[in-house]
Amino acid sequence: KITENAKKSLASLKRENPQVEPTLAIIQAHNNHLIQEINENFAKEVGLCVIHICLPEDSSKDEIVNEILRLNEDPNVQGLALDLPESLCSSKVLNTVKPEKDVDGLSDVNLGRLVRGDASDCLVPPTVCAVMELLEDLGGKTVLLVGAGGAMGTALQCMLQRKGVATMSCQWKAPQLQTKLHHADVVVVGSIKPDDVPGSWIKPGTTIISCSHDLLSEKYNYGQQNNHAAGNTVGSLAIAMRMQNMVKTTERWIQSQQYRKWDLRCLKLQTLSPVPSDIEISRAQSPKAVDVLAKEIGLLTDEIEIYGQAKAKVRLSLLERLKDQPDGKYVLVAGITPTPLGEGKSTVTIGLVQALTAHLNINSFACLRQPSQGPTFGVKGGAAGGGYAQVIPMEEFNLHLTGDIHAITAANNLLAAAIDARILHENTQSDKALYNRLVPVVNGVREFSAIQLARLRRLGVNKTDPGTLTEEEISKFARLDIDPSTITWQRVVDTNDRFLRKITIGQANSEKGFVRQAQFDIAVASEIMAILALTTSLQDMKERLGKMVVANNRKGEPVTAEDLGVTGALAVLMKDAIKPTLMQTLEGTPVFVHAGPFANIAHGNSSVLADKIALKLVGEKGFVVTEAGFGADIGMEKFFNIKCRASGLIPSVVVLVATVRALKMHGGGPNVTAGAPLKKEYTEENLQLVADGCCNLQKQIQITQLFGVPVVVALNIFKTDSPAEVDLVCKIAKQSGAFDAVPCNHWSAGGRGAVKLAQAVQKAANQKNSFKYLYSLELPIVEKIRIIAQKVYGAQDIELSPIAQSQVDRYTGQGFGNLPICMAKTHLSLSHQPERKGVPTGFVLPISDVRASIGAGFIYPLVGTMSTMPGLPTRPCFYDIDLDPITEQVKGLF
Repeated sequence: KITENAKKSLASLKRENPQVEPTLAIIQAHNNHLIQEINENFAKEVGLCVIHICLPEDSSKDEIVNEILRLNEDPNVQGLALDLPESLCSSKVLNTVKPEKDVDGLSDVNLGRLVRGDASDCLVPPTVCAVMELLEDLGGKTVLLVGAGGAMGTALQCMLQRKGVATMSCQWKAPQLQTKLHHADVVVVGSIKPDDVPGSWIKPGTTIISCSHDLLSEKYNYGQQNNHAAGNTVGSLAIAMRMQNMVKTTERWIQSQQYRKWDLRCLKLQTLSPVPSDIEISRAQSPKAVDVLAKEIGLLTDEIEIYGQAKAKVRLSLLERLKDQPDGKYVLVAGITPTPLGEGKSTVTIGLVQALTAHLNINSFACLRQPSQGPTFGVKGGAAGGGYAQVIPMEEFNLHLTGDIHAITAANNLLAAAIDARILHENTQSDKALYNRLVPVVNGVREFSAIQLARLRRLGVNKTDPGTLTEEEISKFARLDIDPSTITWQRVVDTNDRFLRKITIGQANSEKGFVRQAQFDIAVASEIMAILALTTSLQDMKERLGKMVVANNRKGEPVTAEDLGVTGALAVLMKDAIKPTLMQTLEGTPVFVHAGPFANIAHGNSSVLADKIALKLVGEKGFVVTEAGFGADIGMEKFFNIKCRASGLIPSVVVLVATVRALKMHGGGPNVTAGAPLKKEYTEENLQLVADGCCNLQKQIQITQLFGVPVVVALNIFKTDSPAEVDLVCKIAKQSGAFDAVPCNHWSAGGRGAVKLAQAVQKAANQKNSFKYLYSLELPIVEKIRIIAQKVYGAQDIELSPIAQSQVDRYTGQGFGNLPICMAKTHLSLSHQPERKGVPTGFVLPISDVRASIGAGFIYPLVGTMSTMPGLPTRPCFYDIDLDPITEQVKGLF
């Protein structure tokens, strides 16, 4: 009956969840094959998979614990049971089993729930279930538990007392044993009866139930000569009950895999006036432990990898688990053309999610880029937001984080080293010598590696034995024949180091005269960073890494990372970087930090993976707010035309960030310099400057409308802004087609200061959305560049240099013409000239060079004299950054 019911329940679960293959792991430290056989038979009858881990009888507790820990982390095992001698069933061993996998219900967590009466959250140990099944009629009887101590004895007493049964307990050696046996109607034996306890102590007619650990092989003889006592063993019945518990465990496991409503505890803000420095605010708030935050938002224990107290990597397996969960709303924060001071897009992003979650009780996630060390120590400072709208801890956010940029730097430079090394070895070796080194004899065996076999197949050579290649095939395989003048792959470093913009490499004698000019880019400009931001899975990332074109051979054909044999190694270096990093805002709401490409020299958006995971976690009515770098003409355009194409996600609304001071600059105000005091035009009311500068805001609204997405203007308020200036901007924004325009005070008030913005975003996200791309990928490369230049920047036309035109011709001929465009352009103007503010017109956009990021999946035109390596200013931010050697606190970050 029990197995039949368990079988029906499991069949029902499998019908609703056909992908589920519930597996019970049983650790045993004995040679009793009978127990193993019965476990397997019952499991088969119910429809469960069972695996036995057979350890030696003399195994130590530590060896048992190590095996349990391994199975705890095995995602293919849903239940765990122990068949161990009593000497090994210590509290340490029993409590090592994860409560959610504890099929035998003997951990302290499960017993605590059982004692409290939390029937829905606990499992009754199978042996106890079996005893209760055998003792159906207990009315007015007294039950004695003998030798039944520990977890099983506690559970048994609890269940009997819950039935209203009078219970006694004692050990076999207790002096009062004979008396208690004489008064007992039922005796439950938990361990083997010693020979010196005569069976005559048990009164005739007593029901005896044995649940000794060795319950299937023991001979139960209690010396009842007149056989008046009724003896039972729980043996097979307990194993049937174990399978029933396993079905219940499977049901709970399935429920745990499904989307769960958030149970988020937001953190209270104690705002001060005047507003302290960013780092003081960050330190004044105590973040939640990241594992607590993860649990609150529905992440499972095995889906996070914790880095310290306040950050964790999130595993991509979550996407598979929640694949049927509807996505939330997708919000992009972009901005007008910024001043060198920045206009607060990150701050708005954080303030908005704090308002949505902490004040409106709506699930929301912020998805941000990881800051580069270049700006952090250069001129811009950190990128954690600011004031009372920040990611915390801000020092960890701005410094190293979980090492993703370091991984990108290592991978990028490994590939750069591979290129130059390959050219050197090909220049100094014959075909035969080169081939013998590429495919060496190891332990008497010579074979191709997997990546070499793939190269052979691409060359049309379908051979697997290295000894069978012809001389021509050997030459084709061994020689990439890279043309050094066509190398486009540069080394990178995450520092603003202007003196690396042009370098000479290969000057050591060991390089045998192979000298060439090269350069360093900043690490976030690496194509590997763009790949990290655009990839959708580990397999996709590997394929993209392999497709990266690093140069051409002397026939004009592209040479890829796959040709160099380095793809697998790059993937290994990037295996942890592909996982988004979980952090939190000042108000305890969740944030993903992942990838960090600049928007002026790359595509300027955080990762597709972070957005996809966040959209599943927030639920259908939740919001994911992500930020595009710099103005809408750069970051937003690339978000729509590149990132949305890679992800397949449709944006719900755009939040366009503006400030009065930036609009005054676009209206003709004096230049703004980071670190210098603002001139009076920016600190005193000047409605005319504001009105004149709103042309830039209007243009950015129009750019957004090209893509058919509703736009809400967020006016980031500074204390020098007058009410009249604020009202004027909001009025002009709405007249220019914005769905709404809202003043925001999140910098000084936290999420409370962005509640009206959050409400406007909610309403806008429910509007009709007619999202569309700006251009078709099938158009020629030059035509796609022209559409962006004319429709987005407002250029009259474009002009390609001879180098740029030859590159376009080359990429088109190589079959790369159907890729989207990623313009590398100054962020300080809609044009290519940083000093031209407002809405420049009549200009011709010069394209000095065109590069291809084939792995990332875009063509990369350089506008004017755009540099891919920033430089340090006269007074960099590092003047203010210091470390207290006593407290180890970082000072001066902002």
